[in-house]
Amino acid sequence: MKQNRRDFILNSGLIGGAILTGGLNTNSLAKNININKKNSKMKLTFKPYTLELKHVFTLATSSRTTTPVMLTQIEYDGLIGYGEASMPPYLGESHESAAKFLAKVDLTQFKDPFELETILNYVDKIDKLNPAAKASVDIALHDLVGKLMKKPWHKIWGYDKEKTPNTSFTIGIDSKEVVIEKVKEAEEYKILKVKLGRDTDKMMIETIRTVTDKTIVVDVNQGWKDKQFALDMIHWLNERNVKMVEQPMPKEMIDENAWLTDKSPLPTFGDESVQRIPDVIKAHGVYSGINIKLMKCTGLREAHKMIDLAKSLNMKVMLGCMTETSCAISAVSQLSSQCEWADMDGALLIKNDPFVGTKVIDGRVVLNDSPGIGISKALPH
Repeated sequence: MKQNRRDFILNSGLIGGAILTGGLNTNSLAKNININKKNSKMKLTFKPYTLELKHVFTLATSSRTTTPVMLTQIEYDGLIGYGEASMPPYLGESHESAAKFLAKVDLTQFKDPFELETILNYVDKIDKLNPAAKASVDIALHDLVGKLMKKPWHKIWGYDKEKTPNTSFTIGIDSKEVVIEKVKEAEEYKILKVKLGRDTDKMMIETIRTVTDKTIVVDVNQGWKDKQFALDMIHWLNERNVKMVEQPMPKEMIDENAWLTDKSPLPTFGDESVQRIPDVIKAHGVYSGINIKLMKCTGLREAHKMIDLAKSLNMKVMLGCMTETSCAISAVSQLSSQCEWADMDGALLIKNDPFVGTKVIDGRVVLNDSPGIGISKALPH
């Protein structure tokens, strides 16, 4: 299987190249929009913000009660586009690193915000790292362009908002009592995403099964280290109405993850192992599908291309999130009709969301028709 994967990667250059250079031509769509290009300049501003979580958020490798984010704005021609960088620990970004990166971004050199490819290529090349900080510019630019066009991005892309999926609701690793409390709080959600990867895995699932028989998907966050143990656990999970396993083993264990996917009764999805476009090709034959997150891939521009590439490779697509405000959640939700699985509960896990946007109603992602990414500022708490 290793040789087949290597041959595939070598032979996929044409596909990857087509996706990398493809994209929506917003210039042609916007040619009749009246904006004052001569006198208008884009102005990027940003400020740090800290998300307060409703519960302690525990994964296989860490716990936290807050998440640092950077809120961005791009002003142009009397309009404002909003963006966000959410920076959980594993991304390696912070308020300080995001501020340092964003201070280097000079959008005043561009007179036309519709030049998305040119502008975002420039942003991407400023530094090799900082994907979340880059995403904050990408999201704000998409929001601005959508507002200039007076259309939401799901309409600009031509997607049917009635085909959006149910989102899962995340249950972090915790005690039996708290797990039961979290499951009860998630009553309206039809899918539960359960964090695993510690020695409490079976307790977590068995506890949830005492309360509900809802569909469960699990995220191991690289917590399993042995492929046979992982396979045995997946068979055990399969018997308890679990439908999907995310990042079962460390991303470096490529051959072991491929072996597991080949023998698993459940689809496996790469998360930590799939950051940007080249990783989609590398994941083919290793996982059944990929989890795309705006904070990993630098934003909507690249996420859109990753979806197209994954579909061309017959891989399943999951759209995920970090703990985020409704800004980033509303942005990724514009793509939600194109995925098999959605994990867009990030804003539901926090207490201080400064935005109003995409809603989750009866467990389903529900888009609005507000222009851009579909958000507005929330009323003060």
